Amino acid sequence: MFLSIILPTYNEEANIGITISHLLKYLKSDSFEIIVSDAVSSDNTCQIAIELGVKVLVSPVKGRAGQMNHAVKQAKGGVFYFVHADSLPTPTFQNDIQKAIENGFDCGSFLTRFDSNRFILKINAFFTRFNYLFFRGGDQTIFITKSLWKKVGNYKEEMLIMEDYDFLERICNAGKFKLISKTTLISARKYDENSWLTVQLANLKVVNMYKKGASQSDMITTYKQMLNYRKNAF
Repeated sequence: MFLSIILPTYNEEANIGITISHLLKYLKSDSFEIIVSDAVSSDNTCQIAIELGVKVLVSPVKGRAGQMNHAVKQAKGGVFYFVHADSLPTPTFQNDIQKAIENGFDCGSFLTRFDSNRFILKINAFFTRFNYLFFRGGDQTIFITKSLWKKVGNYKEEMLIMEDYDFLERICNAGKFKLISKTTLISARKYDENSWLTVQLANLKVVNMYKKGASQSDMITTYKQMLNYRKNAF
């Protein structure tokens, strides 16, 4: 299995070095590549990645969907593994993904563990062990075979919000999804800038808007109004 690990970035100099170093520490063979797909960061994200020896691409499209699609076009692997810049996969991720593929799965994800000791976030993480779409997210990391990718199509580049939810919905319907019972360490920075309740309400609101067919602009406006979180990401 040749694994293409894809990290979409935008001004992630505080995290990208930690994440790449973590990946390199636990990768056990030469059958991989790490691709950073950057949306013209104004900080040192790209320089840090280059110094760590990974491939860096400048995406012509800003937004994680476009960045990930751009990386896939140049990826060499038979399996694509999408990792957010502030997420740290379980140390055994490479072997876990390979076992899932060997057992007939063609897509999947992991559970959540937050980099915080707050009890309420431990409750959030607990519910990610249940294999329901509502408890899945791109920050948990997502893997998919190249063959299934070709079947379901790209991330939808017109989506700047809910792009992971849409993608997960499509791959779960078209493929055999494996929820691996190991955890991805996820940044709790969203909860550092907003109350727990506010984040839950914002997530529920936007998911409901998505299911009712709301426009991207309306969902983004609502999310920005409800949360103080990386407003320049949209």
